[in-house]
Amino acid sequence: MDGIADYGFLREVGRGPQGRVYLARRPERLGPGDEWVAVKVLDATAAEEAFEAVAAELQCFAAVDGEDLVALHEAGLVGTRVYYVLAHHPMGSLEHPAHPLNRQARLEAVSRAARAAHRLHEAGIVHRAIKPANVLLAGTGAVLAEPGVAHLLQPGITTTGTHPLGGSTTLELTDPAVVRGAAAGRASDIWALGVTLHLALTGTGLFPSMMSADPMVAVRMYLRSTPEPDPDLGAAERAVVLRALQPDPAARYRTAAELADALDQLAPAAGGHVH
Repeated sequence: MDGIADYGFLREVGRGPQGRVYLARRPERLGPGDEWVAVKVLDATAAEEAFEAVAAELQCFAAVDGEDLVALHEAGLVGTRVYYVLAHHPMGSLEHPAHPLNRQARLEAVSRAARAAHRLHEAGIVHRAIKPANVLLAGTGAVLAEPGVAHLLQPGITTTGTHPLGGSTTLELTDPAVVRGAAAGRASDIWALGVTLHLALTGTGLFPSMMSADPMVAVRMYLRSTPEPDPDLGAAERAVVLRALQPDPAARYRTAAELADALDQLAPAAGGHVH
């Protein structure tokens, strides 16, 4: 794809189950700012009514101001293709950092993402897409990317049902309760934060035995399995992960801010090991 609207794409810089992200030069009409922006083009097509729902969700997100949330510049519809424009973060993400991160930096990044998620929750917004790739890195600290909006384009269909699974970690970011049909909410975002924390610290998933090329088989295995934290986690880190992943949502951290508080207690003792 070469571009959309008045954005000419330099190159693709990311892709996920919802769409692809491209680097583009910032048009003058956006006013002064960084030279480059990130343009996300969704895979799912949309009619005007569906686009209005996406735009309304993104407007609510943009209204929750703060340095720990990615800046959203605009959203648009060209034909049936939905796109939106975000601040570009050249330092990468927790999944693909531009430079190695030590353990303390990883803990601090997840804590900051958790506090950003809490502020979204307090504003009535469920993120639905917390994962290492959506914890962006910046000089001022980590930044949580925009919330997932695919459910507004395809209501009633979960991401696990609409996209091939790229290994067990794609599925395990989704709260089992949501896979079973429960509505997404604070508890499901807290589950995703717990998985994100484990991935950030270990680089591995929590369900190592759940490997299947068949998505439906993987889902059944997932719902019958329990998380298996990496043995190299410290006892306190393990305790935080397991509390975030309690089968009963009511037994998890009550809020994402509470999870962030627990992470802040771990960070000073994490040391400077880089990986």
